[in-house]
Amino acid sequence: MLYSKIIRGAAIAALGLAAQAAFAQDVTLPRAMVWTSYDLGSTGYAEASAMADALDKKYGTTVRLTPSGTAIGRMLPLARGRATFGFMGNEIFFASEAGFEFAAPDWGPQDVRVLLGRPAAVGLITGEDTNIQSIQDLKGRKVGFVQASPSTLMNTKAALAFGGLTVDDVEEVIYPGYGAMVQGFISGEIDAVPVTPTVSALREAEGGRGVRWLDMPGSDAAGWERVRASSSVFSPVSMTVGVSISEEDPADLLGYRYPQLTTYAATDDDEVYNFVKALDESFDLYKDANKVIGRWNVGDAGTSPAGAPFHPGAVKYLREIGVWDAEDDAWNEARIARIEAVKTAWAAAREKAEADGVSDADWPDFWQAYRAEALD
Repeated sequence: MLYSKIIRGAAIAALGLAAQAAFAQDVTLPRAMVWTSYDLGSTGYAEASAMADALDKKYGTTVRLTPSGTAIGRMLPLARGRATFGFMGNEIFFASEAGFEFAAPDWGPQDVRVLLGRPAAVGLITGEDTNIQSIQDLKGRKVGFVQASPSTLMNTKAALAFGGLTVDDVEEVIYPGYGAMVQGFISGEIDAVPVTPTVSALREAEGGRGVRWLDMPGSDAAGWERVRASSSVFSPVSMTVGVSISEEDPADLLGYRYPQLTTYAATDDDEVYNFVKALDESFDLYKDANKVIGRWNVGDAGTSPAGAPFHPGAVKYLREIGVWDAEDDAWNEARIARIEAVKTAWAAAREKAEADGVSDADWPDFWQAYRAEALD
């Protein structure tokens, strides 16, 4: 579980110097690198900038960031070889599954891999002015959704699954953007929304209708079995920092990774190994850039699950320093097998679509129907 691994990560961090001595070798980095990231002003861009500055100071490597506000904009430079690494979100899960934007004929399942992923959390909140005490209590209630936002939808579906519910069990209230949805919650238009614990706008809700987190404790094995059936990217986490959260009153939420440092499977193992090692050894230069960037320490950021399998070059380094274990191996092998199954299904579906004369315009619906039968 993510929570237990975070605890384990603290112990690993304490042994970091000894581990580095035991596996000491020169770090080899290119003179210049290109990374993609979320757009200007995002947490992902800020953290990528801090890490790039650290590599410049320690190794003399110049990093050029190419920010984008869309999943395709962040992934396309990697796919075309114009960038090697990207600071991505859950779009890498959809890319590996050929879902949403990546269901287009010129995309399909992407063989992406993770190097490291900062632990983060998301969950469902309700107002203290409601009688909703658990996720099960959301049946028939108004829940916020964001139009054309697959990541937000995935978060909500997984949280509802914990309580044995589906989207059909709640009243969907759809907003044009994430900010509009949160404002709808603040004003009392809806009963619950999916949010991360540190969203600043929630302070307004906290001072108004009040905020109550709907817990998903890791001890509820049945609930978490349903979560994992909904999505493989989540694991239990207990948060002690955030709006209406404290050490005395933690919130048990969906643990996931954002940002996730991503590349393609074909990227050279040694290049990835050296990059991860360099980020580890330069950690002290960027660990205080914001309140959460410290979670990029390899003890926290170098464990499963994530939105895609971990790259073998990253696994090599993480295993050397004692972060990677048999549980991580098992998760990684299963996730790689899933991507291979999706790739096989995609190839068969494309062949059948061509034989049946399916147009590109009709392809996404054809693919969704085909994959539901072949994979889901």
